[in-house]
Amino acid sequence: MSEAVVQVKNLTHYYGNRLIFENFNFEIKKGSIFGLLGKNGTGKTTTINILNGFLKQTSGQCLVFGEDSHSLSPETKARVGFLIEGHIQYSFMNIKQIEKFYSAFYPKWKKEPYWELMSKLQVSENQKISRMSCGQRSQVALGLLLAQDPDLLILDDYSMGLDAGYRRLFIDYLTEYAKAENKTIFITSHIIQDLEELLDDCVIIDYRSVLLTMPIKQFLNEFKLYKCDLLDSVSSIKKDEVIKNSEIIKNKASFYSFTGKNELETHLAKLGIKHSELHQVQMSLEDAFIGLTGKY
Repeated sequence: MSEAVVQVKNLTHYYGNRLIFENFNFEIKKGSIFGLLGKNGTGKTTTINILNGFLKQTSGQCLVFGEDSHSLSPETKARVGFLIEGHIQYSFMNIKQIEKFYSAFYPKWKKEPYWELMSKLQVSENQKISRMSCGQRSQVALGLLLAQDPDLLILDDYSMGLDAGYRRLFIDYLTEYAKAENKTIFITSHIIQDLEELLDDCVIIDYRSVLLTMPIKQFLNEFKLYKCDLLDSVSSIKKDEVIKNSEIIKNKASFYSFTGKNELETHLAKLGIKHSELHQVQMSLEDAFIGLTGKY
């Protein structure tokens, strides 16, 4: 069994009287790329803040390399790299100055990944970071993170403000580095489609609940979208053990389910829903995420 780098056990958190999540559990295996997915306000950044020791949970426990996240030893802290939304500080420096500045704080500093990434940016060593584009600054931040040589990389919504090209560069470089160096990555993002080829495992959270925890490939293989024509007028269909979500537009219906077509046919008959032309439709990760969590 793979070593667990992160263990979240029965995590519960409130802001005042507002419940964020309750009895939240997951593990991140060594060498894996793990995604925490959910809509805005479901607790993604709250989870990361607890994991980093910035916020004290109401109850439960977060372990990082076997140590409580609120009392990590200096040795364990040195094994964790964190990239927060907003990307970078000290933007008055240029890329040469900031590399030298950061290197003084990290005994395991490896400048090669940083400069390899900087070579792709088409900027001079003397250009101030404040005068770079958002995408260029994000690559500087990633380069500084990789140069720290952490065993666990935590990235909170790295994609804010990035166009498609820089998001792809970020993801491709991160994936190649993580696999080559056997690093563990914990990542959140609002851009779900970027993560389909990146993630090994994921947990999908909704408001106050966990909807799913499983490998990405298994989720995409087992979670299905079916479409059909309705023969009678139906305004809405309640979620249940078979129908995880549905959408009706005029006489067209979409059903999201973990069951096979025959099982869904039987279930719809029991519900008295008359239909025709039921067929399965291929989904991307973003399609499946929206199908499970809903559009709003």
